[in-house]
Amino acid sequence: MRTLRYPLAILSLLAACAALAFGAIGQAGAAPRRSGGAHRASSSSRHARHASSSYPLVGIGNESAQMFRNGFYTQLHTKIVRYIAPYDAVAHRYSLDEAITFIQGAEANHEKVLVAFYHSEYTPLKLPSVAQYQRDVAKFIKIFPHVKEYQAWDEANRGYIPHAEASPSADATARYYQALIRVCRGCTVIGLDVLDAQYIGPTLEYIHEFKDEIGRLKTIMPKIWGLHNYSDVNRLESWRTREIIRAFGGGQTWLTETGGIVQFGGAFPNKHGSGLKRAAKVIKYMFAMAGNFPQVKRLYVYDWTGGVSSTRFDAGLTNAHEQPREGYVVVCKQLHAPGCNGIKLAKN
Repeated sequence: MRTLRYPLAILSLLAACAALAFGAIGQAGAAPRRSGGAHRASSSSRHARHASSSYPLVGIGNESAQMFRNGFYTQLHTKIVRYIAPYDAVAHRYSLDEAITFIQGAEANHEKVLVAFYHSEYTPLKLPSVAQYQRDVAKFIKIFPHVKEYQAWDEANRGYIPHAEASPSADATARYYQALIRVCRGCTVIGLDVLDAQYIGPTLEYIHEFKDEIGRLKTIMPKIWGLHNYSDVNRLESWRTREIIRAFGGGQTWLTETGGIVQFGGAFPNKHGSGLKRAAKVIKYMFAMAGNFPQVKRLYVYDWTGGVSSTRFDAGLTNAHEQPREGYVVVCKQLHAPGCNGIKLAKN
């Protein structure tokens, strides 16, 4: 979920988050019972996986290059990072400058960047033609020759949000994917990036339609899939993740966005700091759960920079001033970074 910073996009962001709070993440109550119930990660499995070299590679997702200058971030020594870029970043100086600054900061920090394309920050309600998409992303790829990992569209199944943003159909996403692999030879291209939800029926249908279109296009079936499993981990459940991975049908799954929600509308409030503790608990569960899925090879915690009390969606490991929260300490210890104990924690 990209936090748009350009002034023209602020109203779009507020509307998008409001819709997602009730549509995608849903109410905070328990999900309907499934056969076998909700699957929780066991502590024994957690420790076994963590000790194994097969444990997912962990990185952070963010859109602000200031993160790379923060000592709390650099001590994590992460090797991967994810950035969401407008598909037409090359056409707008602001969007391109933001991407340049972030990617240069990541490369200076010796981190491999995964770039996920997204809607325009200037015309978020207008989806590009395949030709326009291919032309713009090809120019972007040429500017960043060292970036070799891409996603065709971030949270492709989010859906149309009136007066805020448009999302492509499954068929359109398949065509964007095909266009991306055509212009990025030798790149690792994640085939589809989906958001889970409290009720995952529409997500499963979107995956099915995407795969059908890939077959009709006679293009390469993805070997890596992207998943944002906020609904699952923030309810301390795993059945949604399991069902979606099954629907992918093989290959690797990268949790391209996951993490503990500090604050998100009425479903996940942060009253008197309760959201900070809840998010830290979720992050602990997130790591345990990820280790129980052998298909999961990467995990990008989203995100680094949190918001203020009026922020609609906040999953930051730090607050708005980049002071560490409780969730940061969980990540720090998971990565065996130095100096994780005795950190003065933010209270907001």
